[in-house]
Amino acid sequence: MATPEDKKGYTFAPYSGRVEAGKIRELALAIGDENPIYTDETKAKEEGFDAIPILPSFMEVIDMWAGPSFEDLMEQLEIDMKKLLHGEQEYEYFAPVYAGDMIHAQTKVTDVKAKRNGMAIYTLETVYRNQNNEKVMTARQVLVKMP
Repeated sequence: MATPEDKKGYTFAPYSGRVEAGKIRELALAIGDENPIYTDETKAKEEGFDAIPILPSFMEVIDMWAGPSFEDLMEQLEIDMKKLLHGEQEYEYFAPVYAGDMIHAQTKVTDVKAKRNGMAIYTLETVYRNQNNEKVMTARQVLVKMP
């Protein structure tokens, strides 16, 4: 019989997506960020950027449009979404990401802690690399499967 710990080390299929200036603009408008560096390349360059930069949480856009659905991830982990809690999320940034960049991502289960009561705590890590294979960001999330 499979246990939650059996998923430690599980690696999901890789995916790729292009960073589009229009999607950066949409996210900035959606969250009410009026900083012109997210909508105007000239303003971004005046502020020292190479092009329009992404907002801090923009990789969620790449995940949503290019990656597997959350439902698919949970199916692969054999987690009933009715018993799932999102524990935490963190991002670690290594290099700038700009409109036009091609991002390649892959998610791996880096840890699973099973509790005696049937609860399991999963840590997933997604590494994002740009078109030059440069690591630009890592996202970590903790998921809690309730008994």
